[in-house]
Amino acid sequence: MKAVIGGKIILRDRIAEGCALLYTDKIEGIVPEKNIPEGCEIIDAKGGYVAPGLIDLHIHGYLGKDVCDGEEESIRTISKGLLANGVTGYLPTTMTEDMKTIRKALEVCRKLKDESKTWDGSEILGCHAEGPFISESKKGAQAAEYILKPDAAFVKEYADIIKTITLAPEEDTADFSAIREITRDTDVVISMGHTSADYETAMASVNAGVKHVTHLFNAMTPLAHRAPGVVGAALNSDASVEVIVDTFHVDASLYNMLWKLKGRKLCFITDCLPAGGLPEGEYTLGGQKIIYKGIVCRLEDGTVAGSVLHLNKGVWNVYSNSDIPLYECVNCASLNPATVLGIEKSKGSLETGKDADIIITDGEFNIEKTIIKGEIKYEA
Repeated sequence: MKAVIGGKIILRDRIAEGCALLYTDKIEGIVPEKNIPEGCEIIDAKGGYVAPGLIDLHIHGYLGKDVCDGEEESIRTISKGLLANGVTGYLPTTMTEDMKTIRKALEVCRKLKDESKTWDGSEILGCHAEGPFISESKKGAQAAEYILKPDAAFVKEYADIIKTITLAPEEDTADFSAIREITRDTDVVISMGHTSADYETAMASVNAGVKHVTHLFNAMTPLAHRAPGVVGAALNSDASVEVIVDTFHVDASLYNMLWKLKGRKLCFITDCLPAGGLPEGEYTLGGQKIIYKGIVCRLEDGTVAGSVLHLNKGVWNVYSNSDIPLYECVNCASLNPATVLGIEKSKGSLETGKDADIIITDGEFNIEKTIIKGEIKYEA
């Protein structure tokens, strides 16, 4: 057994000090440091934070590699790179490309999923298929020529690897036949995004089976006092929401409001592109040229693309720019996404019996160690 001492242990409802976190491949408990069992291997957090491993529900690439490359090497590179950001599990995310490319990417992730449970990288928890069932008017950085109408048969074919699917509900039939079929026949979480739906359509789609909202505020109808749009539906329904917390995609002044309205339904994501982890410059995303400058990525026509955010930095961005307690900020990047995926009984918090997915950080949430199932996978 191992014991982490000298840290501020971030639990789901508080931060504990003067305690030790005990673990094997599972969390064994939290005890006063004076009560550590004999024979434990000691790991000193040196005054930093001890937190659950982070879970990213939406990430397209990292270190120059794109999920849609459809190559094992790309997924391995992304997975290993994410360890330095404290990400212990993630959903490799496809985008609106031709179906052959999407299928190849999903099949590679399907092949690697079991291996990822023990490799030296972040675990593949499934995939997020962002598109191709989206609205052309809200396509953002997605390619219009590959947009299709919602197809339940495709989702069902890959329901073992797709954990979330982003679609535009107004592109479904009037009675949301695809949404209802996916909900009835699979456990896939349907998320509305890249959508031009009005408030009434969005709310009706939630009643039909939509449970989540992709990068809230971005690529959807905005909130206005006579037209609440998808944003209004997201805030006024029980759907969980994800937010790109780089301070650019959503202004930091909104973080407090989002927490007050959504609470444990709020998830932090990166929507990170292949440029993540690399210097400023020109890169590609789904075959399109991306220009990365500062914290912003754009297509050549100026359209804002995803981010280059590291999820641990996102947690600190919100904590530094809001009144939200740090433990709740951590929940938004661990327990809350685990709950969206239905794996909160085994991941997402430092509770006895859960997987020992642990991060140790410094005082500003920079990653010092990343531990997965009790094994140190990364050290700064």
